[in-house]
Amino acid sequence: MLPLAREAERLRRAVRLPLGQRPPAAFERAFLDAYRPGETYYLPLVLRQRLAAIGRTDDAGQPGGTYARQVLQRLLIDLSWNSSRLEGNTYSLLDTERLVLEGREAEGKALTERQMIVNHKAAIEWMVEEASEAAPRRLHASTLRNLHALLAHNLLGDPSDEGRVRTRTVHIHGSTFVPLDVPPQVEECLTQIALTAAAIDDAFEQSFFLLVHIPYLQPFIDGNKRTARLAANLPFIRDNLRPLTFVDVPQAAYIEAVLAVYELRRVELLQDVFVWAYERSCARYAAVQKSLGEPDPFRLIHRALIKETLAALVRAGHLADDAVEVSGPFAARLAAADRPRFIAVIEAELRALHDGNYARYGLRPSEFEAWVRSGGRE
Repeated sequence: MLPLAREAERLRRAVRLPLGQRPPAAFERAFLDAYRPGETYYLPLVLRQRLAAIGRTDDAGQPGGTYARQVLQRLLIDLSWNSSRLEGNTYSLLDTERLVLEGREAEGKALTERQMIVNHKAAIEWMVEEASEAAPRRLHASTLRNLHALLAHNLLGDPSDEGRVRTRTVHIHGSTFVPLDVPPQVEECLTQIALTAAAIDDAFEQSFFLLVHIPYLQPFIDGNKRTARLAANLPFIRDNLRPLTFVDVPQAAYIEAVLAVYELRRVELLQDVFVWAYERSCARYAAVQKSLGEPDPFRLIHRALIKETLAALVRAGHLADDAVEVSGPFAARLAAADRPRFIAVIEAELRALHDGNYARYGLRPSEFEAWVRSGGRE
C-alpha cells in the first residue's frame, strides 16, 4: 500500500467525499503566479537530495539522453504501459511489449487503446532524441505542444486539436474543478509554465512542477495528464537520471492526488505519489542496468550519423540485405579508419529495422511502409 504522510491522508479523505459535499473550485491564476524558481519549492531539500541519490546514474556529464538510450527498450515498454494504464487502457504489460517491440496488436482490444500506446512510444522516442539535440534546460511551450501532438495523434475528433492550445471548454469528470476558460489566458499560462519550469535548476523540482501545473491548467482539449506524465520525464532524460515510469502506481491513488491539486490547490498527496513512484522506478532501473552490457561507444559517438544515414537509405529504397556504401557528405563526417565499422553497423541496423523501431531513425510510418512495399525487406 502506498504510504501517506498525515497531510496527504487528510487530502485524500477530502477528495473522497461525495461530489455534492465538495465545494466548487475555479482555476486560480495565483497558484501559478506564486511559484518563484529558486525561492519556491514543492519538494523539500532533504527529499530532493534523497531522490538525486537514488536516481543518479554513471552517465552524469554525458550528452542528454545517453542513459535513456541504454534502457530505451525497457523505457518504451514501461512508461507507455503505465501511463496508458493510468488512463484506463486495458492492454497488459505483455500486450504492450509485443506492440512496442514487434508491432503486434492484441486481439479483442479497441483501436484507441492501441493508438494510445503507439503514441506514447513515439513521444518517448522524440523526447530522448530531443534531449541530445536541445540546448541544456531548454523548455518552451512548443515543447509541450509537440509532446501533446504526439500523444494525441489520431485520438481526437478534430486533428487540428493535436498540439494546439484549446479554444473550447473542458469538463473534469468526477470533480468540482472548473478549468480556466479564456483561450488567450490559457495560452499565456502555458507559456508561463514552460518559462517557469525552464528556470528551475533542480531536475526533481522541475519534474514535479510540470506534473502539478500542466493538468491544473488543462491547456489541451484532452490528454493533459498524459502530457504531464511524459513532460515530468524531460529533466530526467536530459540529466541522465533514472526515469519516472509510474510502475505499480494505483490508478485511484494517482487520480485522487490530481484531484487534490484541482480542487484544493494542494500538492502534498501528489508529492507522496511522486516520491513513491520514483523510488519504485529507480529500483526497477537499477536492476535493468545490471542486466545490460556496456553500451557500444562507437554507436554512441556516431548515433546522429547512424540515424541520418539509415533514414536516407530507407527513403532511397535501399534493400536490407544489400551491401551499403557510405559516400559524399556522410563519408566526409567519418574518419577513414571508422568507415568499415560504420558500414557494418548500418547494415546490421537495416536488417534489424521493423515496424516497432523505425521511429528511432526519424522515419514516418508512410516512409517505412513505402520501403517495405518496395521490397526493402521480406
